[in-house]
Amino acid sequence: MFVPSYIKLHEINELRKRVEKAYEILKGCKICPRQCGVNRLAGEKGVCQVGKLPMVSSYHPHFGEERPLVGRHGSGTIFLTFCNLLCVYCQNYEISHLGEGSEVSIDELTKMMLYLQKIGCHNINFVTPTHVVPQILAALPHAIEGGLSVSLVYNSGGYERVETLKLLDGVFDIYMPDFKYAHPAVAKRFSKARDYPEVAKAALREMHRQVGDLVLDEDGIAQRGLLVRHLVLPDGLAGTREIMRFLAQEISPNTYVNVMDQYRPCGQAHKYPPLNRPITLKEFQDAVNEAFEASLRRLDGITV
Repeated sequence: MFVPSYIKLHEINELRKRVEKAYEILKGCKICPRQCGVNRLAGEKGVCQVGKLPMVSSYHPHFGEERPLVGRHGSGTIFLTFCNLLCVYCQNYEISHLGEGSEVSIDELTKMMLYLQKIGCHNINFVTPTHVVPQILAALPHAIEGGLSVSLVYNSGGYERVETLKLLDGVFDIYMPDFKYAHPAVAKRFSKARDYPEVAKAALREMHRQVGDLVLDEDGIAQRGLLVRHLVLPDGLAGTREIMRFLAQEISPNTYVNVMDQYRPCGQAHKYPPLNRPITLKEFQDAVNEAFEASLRRLDGITV
């Protein structure tokens, strides 16, 4: 029987030590690569616009995620408000940029996890968790004591500090990062993060070191491992070929990848041609072919 790795950390009291270390970082916040340096425990706010308490937009079973997460009963998704990356075309613009949501206590975050498990969700899926890692860690011991026993999913934009990810070693069994851009100039233009490609590569290496390739149970439900998302952008702006080669050659040829065709102009995308149009069928087909050419075969929703 599968037992999430965080259970053991809690049993040896390591989880509470991680909470203390994470909250110490908030005093001069360097949780993410932005490294704003603000004292979030005192209510100061940096790029992510979140202080001491986490903010949540919504929580519910989600049936639009990747097949290994959804299963029959859905992925227990908690949409956290704001983001550390702030892409101009974000498809959750109202949440990530405009702050749709409200502050919640650590106790309320705990209850959300337990509720989602109670109604049958296969996992607890934190969407854009990067800037609230300490708060998630703080809620977890209480959730475990309340009976939490499903996998945790770290669903992020891929803009992560390795130092923060190391605090999560043994906490999250499933990492689901984006790999958005292969080229610094593109990352700077659309996310004000010129260092994104090198930061994402280091983050994916650390994630894979912790959890390995994606492992499914007999029903096809993800138990542990790395699942990478890649959103195809117009005119090949994402650098799909380079990203697929990196995943196959430097992470694992067995990496589970979702090559996503859902790009559409959202947020401020209309100001940034060619992001002011959806991708074409050919652009998506080219991206899938580039994944195959890189020898990747575990593509979500695509039969080899």
